[in-house]
Amino acid sequence: MERVLFLAPVEPKGNLSKPALEALHAGVDLAKGLDAPLVIGLIGTGAKAAAERVATTGAEEILAVSGADFDTPRYASDVVAMEALVIAAQASVVLSPATSRVSRAIPAVALRRGGRIDTHVTSLEAKDGAPAAERWFYRQRMKAVFSRSQRPWFLTLAPGVSTPWPGESRPVTPREIPVAGPEAGWRTRGVGEEAASAGAQTIRPDAEFLFVAGAGWMKKQADGKSHVREAEDLIRNFLEISKASLGSSKSLVDQSMEGDLVISFMTHLNQVGQTGSTPRHKKGLATCCHGEEPHVVGWRFIQERRAVNLDPNCGWARGKADVVYVADAFQVVARLNEILAEGGS
Repeated sequence: MERVLFLAPVEPKGNLSKPALEALHAGVDLAKGLDAPLVIGLIGTGAKAAAERVATTGAEEILAVSGADFDTPRYASDVVAMEALVIAAQASVVLSPATSRVSRAIPAVALRRGGRIDTHVTSLEAKDGAPAAERWFYRQRMKAVFSRSQRPWFLTLAPGVSTPWPGESRPVTPREIPVAGPEAGWRTRGVGEEAASAGAQTIRPDAEFLFVAGAGWMKKQADGKSHVREAEDLIRNFLEISKASLGSSKSLVDQSMEGDLVISFMTHLNQVGQTGSTPRHKKGLATCCHGEEPHVVGWRFIQERRAVNLDPNCGWARGKADVVYVADAFQVVARLNEILAEGGS
């Protein structure tokens, strides 16, 4: 009989991140479909508060590895905490959110336990009494549904593919799993966090809107000159007012490596498309972008896709966007900034 373990670190103040709650909901549904017990494993000082948040899942047991040593993301401590929870739960299927912290450590746990791991899973279901996972391959060009006989089977669920667990809180006390650190102490320690200011932040995974800039912003305009600084100001103002997330085509971010003048706050972290990055915002607007395949792949999960392009025959615009505005992106974004500044939407 399968035993499903949901495994996740706890956020500050005992919260669970949105990707964790999404993975939890998928785990609850999988356990019900398999008619298998569900065990929840939490890591961090706020594990008790987080346990109360997920107490209505119907889990057979809630386990916790607590202590200040496990609050800070750290490969060494995360691995030993996760392994201890997998052993205590006697889990055959381990489900976690595909966050950077989990993805860094959980492959080592799978190796230590002699299991197998599949990452960026987009769907889970019970099929013929066994779990079946769905994920995309070859940079999201092919989709496969598969299962494994190897146990334990570790799976990380991609953010945005499930709805967060909606259950209410209820008093509960998780079972503490003791985990001791190395006698010589941890080699790495966290000294604090430094976050970007709201105005400087360009990557917002939870934003409803994605704004993607292409290399056309850097090219010569109708007057025969390039207007890079004007483009930078327009895009920055739009992001600050709309609180949208910023994406970029590969051709635009690559220009920084070629020594060209580029948008100062644009990096390869903003790239969508050819890296396999697949944002899941509700709406997206592509500006000055060209090329069919990269954008189709990168925007596969955007629910409403619009584009601004002077070329109505662009491969990205024709049949790939829901709405195409044949217009100058400089003029369009400038007008959008005026409307948003006046309180429009």
